[in-house]
Amino acid sequence: MTTTSRLLSLLSLLQTRRDWPGPVLAERLGISHRTVRRDVNRLREMGYSIHAAMGPEGGYRLDAGSELPPLLFDDDQVVALAVALQTAATTGVGIDEAALRALTTVRQVMPSRLRHRLNALQFTTVQGRPSDAILAPVSPEVLVTVSTATRAREVLRFDYTDGRPETTSQPTSARRVEPHHLVTSHGRWYLVAWDLEHDDWRLFRADRITPRTPNGARFSPRELPGGDVAAYVSARFKGSAHANRWPCTGTVIIHLPAEQVLPFAGDGSVEHLGPDRCGFEAGSWSWVALAASLNRFDADVEVVGPPELTEAFATLASRNRATSSTTAEHRAPKPTTGPPNRTSRSVGSVT
Repeated sequence: MTTTSRLLSLLSLLQTRRDWPGPVLAERLGISHRTVRRDVNRLREMGYSIHAAMGPEGGYRLDAGSELPPLLFDDDQVVALAVALQTAATTGVGIDEAALRALTTVRQVMPSRLRHRLNALQFTTVQGRPSDAILAPVSPEVLVTVSTATRAREVLRFDYTDGRPETTSQPTSARRVEPHHLVTSHGRWYLVAWDLEHDDWRLFRADRITPRTPNGARFSPRELPGGDVAAYVSARFKGSAHANRWPCTGTVIIHLPAEQVLPFAGDGSVEHLGPDRCGFEAGSWSWVALAASLNRFDADVEVVGPPELTEAFATLASRNRATSSTTAEHRAPKPTTGPPNRTSRSVGSVT
């Protein structure tokens, strides 16, 4: 190996584990221990902080330095870097331009194989409410495969798990889609695609996708409803077919100060009506769900409109009464059946 290649190989080894004995490094690189010491000194001159310990248990360890030296990335680290820099705009820190320049700088110095992998991963970040669901990890290979097919406008074939992927009993189905866009939202990844079997737009969770090879024929992209990927996905999250709004929206008066309602309003709007009253407009995917969500304020609620929301409160009250009655019946002591035994007679006499 040339000196440069040897230094890069040495640096790559030092980055994989904490301590490397000198003889092991010499054996892995096919060089003498003396050459290892010289190469370690060259890396130190380049800004790497490498600690050397003497003795039979000694060796070399890569430590944190005072400045940022040149870096090496493997394939998965390239994907992680692309995801981190492309999502920087959603952090609210104001580093959008810096992230773009960093991504451009990294792309310029990468070998063509890694640059192709970096360029293949393109996606849109959609803001939304944080989810409490357990997040399932997505393989970087799946993300790269889906994004590559999207950019190449090739039909994507994959097996789709129609349930939670962590349960092996869930059925899978073979899908053929025209991939339109890869989307991430609060830790989940989705594929927006035209389903060729159902002749309609679909939203697929990427952690449930197992790609098949090869891809299908090229296609001419269709126009997404509304034309905006983020708006379309947000609408689907809200249970709406196309428009980015809740299908059920109502207005109420809550007997609480506005400042007590505002921290829990979510994407709803709060209007100050007095020291102990406020107006609240919110939406949900169903009228009953909206009525149930308003009970979280633990205060009196007056419905301003529409009438469907009033009916939903009545439906919810009826269901709650039925649930309360059923629970009370289950908790009630069951009467003793059959002929009395000695124990029951003794208890009865005491009573």
